[in-house]
Amino acid sequence: MELAMQRYFSSIIEILNRIESTQSENIQKAADLMADCTKNGGIIHAFGTGHSHLVAEDIFWRGSTLANIHAILEPGMTGHAEITKSEYMEKLEGAGKLIVDYHRLSSPDVIIVISNSGNNIVPIDVAIEASKRGVKVISITSFDYANHLKTLHPSGHKLKDVADVAIDNCCPIGDAALSFEDLPMKVGAVSTVAGSFIAHSLIVQTVENLLKQGVKPDVYFNGSFMANSKEVEEYNQKITDKYFLRIRNL
Repeated sequence: MELAMQRYFSSIIEILNRIESTQSENIQKAADLMADCTKNGGIIHAFGTGHSHLVAEDIFWRGSTLANIHAILEPGMTGHAEITKSEYMEKLEGAGKLIVDYHRLSSPDVIIVISNSGNNIVPIDVAIEASKRGVKVISITSFDYANHLKTLHPSGHKLKDVADVAIDNCCPIGDAALSFEDLPMKVGAVSTVAGSFIAHSLIVQTVENLLKQGVKPDVYFNGSFMANSKEVEEYNQKITDKYFLRIRNL
């Protein structure tokens, strides 16, 4: 009999394979936007509420990622403290405009907006307000989930409708992989794994695009190497200093 962990593993692999087979073109288009942003001196912002913020955080200020990435982490919406509050905050009309204004998004910046359901107000607002400022918008969302639910945004739009490039994370409705006979709900969330895979795929494709154009992007060494190499420590510090006054959360 197959163990639950084995069934979960198979579900994750199936989702990743579906992303690779159906979303490669969209990922390449999004990476083109990110490469253009980077070579023109822009910042790549990433934003999500609730557990979707984990995808943004996963690509921010860490080894092997682009140094011009900025995770917009709004405390009341991330769930770092008083986690149930984020469920209310992500539905707050007008908050998206304040977030975009506060972080001063402008062209040639790009923003990656992550929302598994793609129907909450704040992520959609952030995407709309960023677009108004000439910022290209990339969304990571579940198309099936978004189509299944009614949007909460007063415009009637869903996140995938307002992005320049919308990437389907290919996750099932309900964001869970496994059914158990004695439980009415499914178990085993999948959207964070899928979202992080897409986000890092965007980074590696962006780096390849830039190098093909003769542009060497700023990429951090893994911080653990700094203990054994003065050169690595000095390099990482130099790159951090370069973006310190441009990225509010750095």
